[in-house]
Amino acid sequence: MAQKFMHYSEQFFGTLDQKLEKPVKNHLKDVYSVLAIGLLAAATGAYVHVCTDLLRGNLLTSLGSMAILLLLYATPDNGNNQKLRLGYFMGFAGLSGLGTGPLLDMAVRLNPSIVVTAFFGTCVVFICFTIAALYAPDRKFLYLGGILMSAVSTMFWMGLLNLFFASRFIFQLNLYAGLIVMCGFVLYDTQLIIEKRRRNDTDFIWHAVELFIDFLDIFRRLLIILSQKESNEKKRKD
Repeated sequence: MAQKFMHYSEQFFGTLDQKLEKPVKNHLKDVYSVLAIGLLAAATGAYVHVCTDLLRGNLLTSLGSMAILLLLYATPDNGNNQKLRLGYFMGFAGLSGLGTGPLLDMAVRLNPSIVVTAFFGTCVVFICFTIAALYAPDRKFLYLGGILMSAVSTMFWMGLLNLFFASRFIFQLNLYAGLIVMCGFVLYDTQLIIEKRRRNDTDFIWHAVELFIDFLDIFRRLLIILSQKESNEKKRKD
């Protein structure tokens, strides 16, 4: 079994070696390294909210994360400010994790294992769709851009209207449709990053931001779905 796994792994990576140029592969390594740092910062922020009384996630922390993201966007990559921009990214990721705190509180009260399940589920989904994007023919998923943006716009307006109607059906539709859309963004953003690098866009920090947002949104939606399932099961037992 182990030999078969190693054989298929060698075939897969051998295919990637033929498909991706060395500068693109090195760029992807940088992107995923920064993404890992961002996820660690987000986990730290979530830990601070759930396990300490130092800071609490709220509307202000969410606004703060957006402000830092705008700072990062307004600071173009010139090759000499990578530490500053990485600091902005870590600040954005940390505050994003902190902002997820109230959602984590809800899940922990229901069942602490929900958080672990949602995280590993997100990792599996993210990795599978990333591999699909890397293995697929070049630009195959770039056509999804317009469809995904239209879907995000539709979900935004549905969510805004639902503030007035408070429809559970619309909420559930937005939740599950959003999960599908964010999986699509993993495909789209991965191939877009490859295409950007081929066009000499070497801003791996901003490319990591795009994937970080995809990952975090999938995690949040899985967390809500699993929490709903746990809550419904407890109601049936009662």
